[in-house]
Amino acid sequence: MLFIGGVLLLLALAEGLRFHLLQTLEERWMDVLVRHTAASQPADPKILIIDIDERSLARMNESVGRYPWPRAIHAELVEGLAALQPAAIVFDILFTDRDRDNPDSDRYFSEVLAATDHVYLPMLRLPPENDANGLPLAQFGTQLGFVPTAAADPEARVALTLPDAVAPAAWRLGLINFEEDPDGVGRHYIGWLDAHGWRIPSMAARVATDLGHDVPLELARFRLRWMGAGPHAFEHRSYSDVYEALTAAEGPGLDPQSIRDRIIIIGASAAGLHDLRVTPLDSLYPGVEILATALSNLTRGQWLHEGPEWLGAVLAVALLALLMLAFQRQLHPGAIGIALLALTLLILLGQWLALQQDRVLFLLTPLLFAWLYYLIGGLAQYLEERRRRRITEAEFKRTMDPRVVERLVRQGQTMDDLSGKSVTLTVLFSDIRGFTTLSEQRRPEEVVDLLNRYFSLQVETIFRHGGTLDKFIGDAIMAFWGAPEDDPDQACHAIEAALEMVDNLKRFQAELAAQGIEFDIGIGLHTGPAVVGFIGSETRKDYTAIGDTVNLASRLEGLTKGIARILVSEDTMQRCADRFRFHAHGSHAVKGRTEPVTVYEPERK
Repeated sequence: MLFIGGVLLLLALAEGLRFHLLQTLEERWMDVLVRHTAASQPADPKILIIDIDERSLARMNESVGRYPWPRAIHAELVEGLAALQPAAIVFDILFTDRDRDNPDSDRYFSEVLAATDHVYLPMLRLPPENDANGLPLAQFGTQLGFVPTAAADPEARVALTLPDAVAPAAWRLGLINFEEDPDGVGRHYIGWLDAHGWRIPSMAARVATDLGHDVPLELARFRLRWMGAGPHAFEHRSYSDVYEALTAAEGPGLDPQSIRDRIIIIGASAAGLHDLRVTPLDSLYPGVEILATALSNLTRGQWLHEGPEWLGAVLAVALLALLMLAFQRQLHPGAIGIALLALTLLILLGQWLALQQDRVLFLLTPLLFAWLYYLIGGLAQYLEERRRRRITEAEFKRTMDPRVVERLVRQGQTMDDLSGKSVTLTVLFSDIRGFTTLSEQRRPEEVVDLLNRYFSLQVETIFRHGGTLDKFIGDAIMAFWGAPEDDPDQACHAIEAALEMVDNLKRFQAELAAQGIEFDIGIGLHTGPAVVGFIGSETRKDYTAIGDTVNLASRLEGLTKGIARILVSEDTMQRCADRFRFHAHGSHAVKGRTEPVTVYEPERK
């Protein structure tokens, strides 16, 4: 997992600092946040859009004909608006071609614009490959408001779409180029474009600067701070309504207060005029609203500032380092997932709060790398745990009742979980009496078959009473109760199993009597503390119990000869005094004990 984490860490750093292959995904997520943020931000009341909408096209068609209308119509609109003292009148309509059928209309429009010093017309920067036939900047650049820098090429030309329908003396120009990001969504606007060392201002920057607002030079391209829930966030008035109000001989006209000191933008939102763009707010967003947004951003000094590029890389390093540490310490995947989810929500909340302060932080990529590592790590941990469970299950099935094994596996118990525990056990030792003689009198295959049949019968009994088979020691059986599952009645269950083992023996003896085989057993039981766990080599481990309790149970089995088939210690007897009858057989010295041990023979009531 450390290797995988290291690889993902390097990929995250490369993505965050160089390649940006996931930038489109980052942008799309930011679009979601921008939409929610913009919905709660009212549009700039200083901006009014006079909209050539569907209503205007229909109404003006009745009086002046189909669009495009004669420029005299725009001239009359500008004259009426200028009288109401707006801060600026900005056209978002290209006046490229002269009206050859109505040259007087163009002349009238030029005269009105020349007489009004705050009307702005748009131009477009054409692809640079057309520059060879473009406008000579040394001759006309300064007149048009272009700013030469120290790197300005005196021989440079630039290809522009200019308002040739208007006399140059009336030109106050700004670019309205709007380029989408690589994924086709427009999120940025230009402050100015560099053309061979000449700075050509955008319409938004030209108007904002003329109105006395500072537009920093570093804003060659800035991220728009959108407002409103979608199109028509700014105040709109139909072109036809405004025109009729300004030109009607009688009528209320327009309220001067609704125009005075406002920036008036004249543009089109009608679908048929094809000035609709894809933005984070809408896939059919009017270009005139984009210009309004850019103007609002620059005049208010509120645009979106992008956070440092290294921030995502630092966050990726931090998240992946924390995850690697968590998996190395083998924390539960569920706990790691909950912690990562909490961090994800916290980071996304921080991203949203930063956007409220006009800060754009791209933090989705480090989160994606973190979740990818978590999924890989969780899967690897699951597969490893599954492998260990299979090993544990295979080991358990050798010594435990399959039903107990199923419960342990379902609980997620492993060999490590069940190893090295100090518990109270009731240990049973059972040995076949006279087995050496029997093995000498019978063929080896007969002896093996006999033992297999006998052991199968007795082990089934041990399992049925909740015991755990420790091992076979030649012809002896060792089992215990109280582990791996706690059993408050372990002593009674062990005695009941021992009594049933004697019953099994009697049936076995009857079966073998016809073959002349004598067969008997002794069983010793003792209850006390012991250590249980998987003990052995790297290649083979057995679940077993060790300690004095085991030794004493073995010694009690050795005392059964000549006394009884089953002998239990006083510790075991006291735990089941109300369940069985016990016959005392005195105290006996046993190896390893300084004090004699009192033994009892159990009997069903």
